[in-house]
Amino acid sequence: MSKTILLSDLAFARSGDKNDICNIGVLAKDINAYQFLKKYLTADLVASHFGSLIQGPVERFEWDSIEALNFVCYQALDGGASRSMRMDSLGKNFSSHLMRLAFQIEPIK
Repeated sequence: MSKTILLSDLAFARSGDKNDICNIGVLAKDINAYQFLKKYLTADLVASHFGSLIQGPVERFEWDSIEALNFVCYQALDGGASRSMRMDSLGKNFSSHLMRLAFQIEPIK
């Protein structure tokens, strides 16, 4: 039977925005969590998690010295705060949404 682990169990996150780009920093809670995140929290997974909210590419950057990953999401804010018709067009809430990402972990046999 698989176990569900939320990203919020493994890390903290903070996000921000500039124009139509959202930046999400993910800081692991410990070295084991960081190693797991480096392996499984890919740019493709982040893009998939947000679906149509992100229209452009997602880039991932690793910062090993502080056990953190940084995701830069392009075309993520519907043109930016002053152009968007979204109810909340700012990137500040993207980190909260990302923290809900769930990993399905299969037990070791």
